[in-house]
Amino acid sequence: MMADNIEHVISYWVVFQKFHSPSLLAFAVVSHWAPFLAFAAYTGGLADRFDVRRLIQIGMLMFMGVSLGWGVMFLTDSTAQWKAMALLVTHGLAGVIWLPASQVLIHKIVGAEQLPSAVRLNATGRYLAFLLGPAVGGALLLLLGPVRGILVNALIYAPLFLWLIRAPYGPGSSIAPRPQGIRGFADIWLTMKVVKQNPVLLSMTVLVGASAFFIGNAYQAQMPGFAFDLGLGRPDHNYSVLLAADAAGGLAAGLILESRGLLPPRVRTAYVLAMIWCCALAGFARSSSYAVAITLLFVAGFVELAFNSMAQSLVQLNAPAEIRGRVIGVFAMSANGLRTFSGLTVGLLGASIGIHNSLSYSAAALLSLYVAIFFTRYVMRQRLAGPP
Repeated sequence: MMADNIEHVISYWVVFQKFHSPSLLAFAVVSHWAPFLAFAAYTGGLADRFDVRRLIQIGMLMFMGVSLGWGVMFLTDSTAQWKAMALLVTHGLAGVIWLPASQVLIHKIVGAEQLPSAVRLNATGRYLAFLLGPAVGGALLLLLGPVRGILVNALIYAPLFLWLIRAPYGPGSSIAPRPQGIRGFADIWLTMKVVKQNPVLLSMTVLVGASAFFIGNAYQAQMPGFAFDLGLGRPDHNYSVLLAADAAGGLAAGLILESRGLLPPRVRTAYVLAMIWCCALAGFARSSSYAVAITLLFVAGFVELAFNSMAQSLVQLNAPAEIRGRVIGVFAMSANGLRTFSGLTVGLLGASIGIHNSLSYSAAALLSLYVAIFFTRYVMRQRLAGPP
């Protein structure tokens, strides 16, 4: 994940410098997440049937190929929008192959009892990568330049790829029966019915799906623009610090919450944390102070890790064992696939009304939706139940 974020830092910066196009950066978001919307349920089914180690390795090879592709394009000074778009789409396809498999792998390693802790620790590791990625990516960009930096980045994927060759978590490590086959949309529809009939699965799928649709991580692709608008110091330094602040908040959340055993997974808590996330991002979008912007991004990163890891834990704990991969695939389709539209709500809308307005309006709309769901699900239910 550190290599993934280094690639974003270098490629987004070069693309921004070359084209100064919020629309192209919006496409970066759309292309990254659209494959999840189209294929996550299918690749989740693959994780039920095939060796998840090999699926992850396929994704790693594709990620390495994309970094090499950026390097060749920068080296030959042949940057073109259609080439950038092709690499961005390939990157998205790589992600949809490995993500459901990687979530199933967590369950294979720890089992149900330690799953909430493992999911949060895994999320903490990802946020550590989000923190190191901008820092290392910025250092590679400044010290080696975009060409050498992105080529060095391709090597960072190698350790995970090599470890997975003999990692003891293959098909024989699972006691759950393996599905006989994948019947296309029929299996996806049946899995969606399972999700719909389980209140916890449905609540968490709606929670992450709404956050993905309205905001996702589209604001990160627009971070070069926010860095320029804040106008203090060097824009490239501002860019790295803003990305690092969001990641540092997530890392702090993982370390504090896990070391103290705080915030056990609950549906209500996840919704409250998601509402705080909306407020923090709306404040960041409207802020003209560099210090305030960094602080609010830190808060946003903190609560984002908390509610996303909580949702993932609740889904894995409540998913039927024999179709865990497919349920995770549907969850990923919602949590990641719907981020496709955040490229429109934050990115393309930002090209028309400004990225500050588009992010703040999107955060306000999402907050309103969460408040409505929270009020309907909890407050009204308590009133109807009456006194105990």
